[in-house]
Amino acid sequence: MVADRRGHAAVAPAMDDPTRTDPDKYRVVFENDRVRVLEYRDEPGARTSPHDHPDSVMLTLSAFRRRLTVEGRTREVELGPAEVRWLDRQRHVGENTGETPTHVVFVELKDPAPGAPPPGALGPSG
Repeated sequence: MVADRRGHAAVAPAMDDPTRTDPDKYRVVFENDRVRVLEYRDEPGARTSPHDHPDSVMLTLSAFRRRLTVEGRTREVELGPAEVRWLDRQRHVGENTGETPTHVVFVELKDPAPGAPPPGALGPSG
């Protein structure tokens, strides 16, 4: 078990870290005991392996179009540059379905919200 700074369970051991599942796309750019900041880059047609995100804030650095899939559910996402979105903790596969590279920064929270993720969490919310 991994514990946060208050001794609570922080990350379930079964989580698939995107920096391990897709090291060619995700890289850690900053980390301390409260947050981890990831940079994500891909090209049109690129697809990720299944991976998990904790509760996060996402900042788009480029416009992009993607398809997110988990357990047979699919969501199409299209965002412009310099948009900020909340991302409930979730598991998914992402695919760049657009014609431009994706460039995004995730600020992952290390102190999880109590309880299970919201039902149907897939992709960013406003």
